[in-house]
Amino acid sequence: MATGSSNASASRSGQHAGTGTGAHGRPAPERGGISTYMGQERALRAGRLGTAGLLLSVLAATGPLMVVAGVMPTTYGVMGVVGQPLLFLALGVVLALFSFGYAEMSRHVHNAGAFYAYISRGLGGTAGAGASAVALVAYSALQAGLYGMLGFEVSGLLDKYAHVTVDWWIPALVTVALVAVLGWLKIDLNARVLGVLLLVEVALVVIFDVAALADPSPEGLSLHAFNPDTLTGAGVATSLCFCIAAFTGFEQAPVYAEETSRPQVVVARVMFFAVGFVAVFFALSSWALTVATGPSGIVPAAREQSAGLLFGLTESRLGGTFTDVLHVLFVTGMFAAVLSFHNVVARYAFAMGREGLLPAAFGRTNSASGAPGTGSLLQTVVAAVVVVGFAVADDRPAGDPTAPVLHLFTWGGNVGALGVLLLMAAASVAVIVFFVRRGAARAQAWRIAASGLAAVALLVIAGYTVKDFDILVGAAPGSALPWVLPGIIGAAAVAGLVHGAVMRVRKSSAHARIGLGNEAFQLEKAAATPPPAPQD
Repeated sequence: MATGSSNASASRSGQHAGTGTGAHGRPAPERGGISTYMGQERALRAGRLGTAGLLLSVLAATGPLMVVAGVMPTTYGVMGVVGQPLLFLALGVVLALFSFGYAEMSRHVHNAGAFYAYISRGLGGTAGAGASAVALVAYSALQAGLYGMLGFEVSGLLDKYAHVTVDWWIPALVTVALVAVLGWLKIDLNARVLGVLLLVEVALVVIFDVAALADPSPEGLSLHAFNPDTLTGAGVATSLCFCIAAFTGFEQAPVYAEETSRPQVVVARVMFFAVGFVAVFFALSSWALTVATGPSGIVPAAREQSAGLLFGLTESRLGGTFTDVLHVLFVTGMFAAVLSFHNVVARYAFAMGREGLLPAAFGRTNSASGAPGTGSLLQTVVAAVVVVGFAVADDRPAGDPTAPVLHLFTWGGNVGALGVLLLMAAASVAVIVFFVRRGAARAQAWRIAASGLAAVALLVIAGYTVKDFDILVGAAPGSALPWVLPGIIGAAAVAGLVHGAVMRVRKSSAHARIGLGNEAFQLEKAAATPPPAPQD
């Protein structure tokens, strides 16, 4: 949150960051802080999102109903850890620590390439180039995975209610097209679509939570799931890996800074609210599941019913009609998450094109809507190619008809989550370096300490994620998947670092601009403007 002390410290650090020469010899604007340049085509449209619009866009990416219906039962069933509610609260603390430094950076850097922009400001342009490639791959993987599950669920709904049989990839490709259209339109229109879907989704989950607490299992309103003793055994670390994926999305707020009114205040406010809401909401909902089945029954029930657990519990308490609506909203919730990730990837591509990390065509916006049209088109093509590739791999009827789509969902989701984890850890380190190099270490001491703790915790979770990747993706013993899939993120990082290193040698001026965003173009504009003629 914006406080008097934080504003004062921001002002003091701005005296270092906003004048003279920035990190790595980069020039900085004359005034403290960074204003958004309203340049034709090279800038996103400012002032499109307020606090509510940004918050809804960010929370939609977390997919509340998808987490409650999919992630939670899977974690209970696969890992057998009853203390999942406590894990959500613990992760909320870790991500709040991360947010203290990350949100403070959002007051100094307004760039649609959030993660890589922050990392480049702290660790240099080459590191920023590596981060940009990881972000592009990670968020694309998350979105592609959701297309698979969404197509599978829509196919099931059509078969059940309309008695129409279609392959999963058909509704998936239809969704790709619909998202492409929305991604081309104004971001405030997207925010309204996401907001409506999110609010209905959250309302239905809250209704289930209340129903579960009003009609508990014979074990009653047990708080056993919050007992620290439940967090023992080998499955706890892997459960953390499952649960951290449920938070993915809250970190997207700075991506929209250029399109937000009063970004110095709104972005930080939204991030903290999102982390707090997600942690409490998921902790209460996962606890409600244990109340409905009983703490001793949650693991067996989850292993037996898997993703059908929530729907079975609602049918017995709230009836078939409510459960049918829940099934439909499960699909629309995934659609909201897909659209949110699409918007993020499009903006990363835009920022990368604007700064020379991708061809310049990606750094231009749609003149009618101000949306990053070329970046949106890139993400549409990538998603369509991935869906078609997995559809071709579907060897029905001889093989398992669910294998390709479930692989797409689990592989994409876990590859993406690993990438975001590593980006958060790198951003935490970059925050520390950013303020230390600017002589603001004393003013920002507690944020630096919080970022350090967050970096350690996030790296530990990332380490367990890689170690237990075979469990996360359900790989068979001896399979190459546990190292091939994380290797995708590693390959993206290496490719980005090499690209950045080459730019440093061959295009030093472009390399010096990485992470500066609109600020670089303000400087270009100032350099191109001839000085006023001397007066006699």
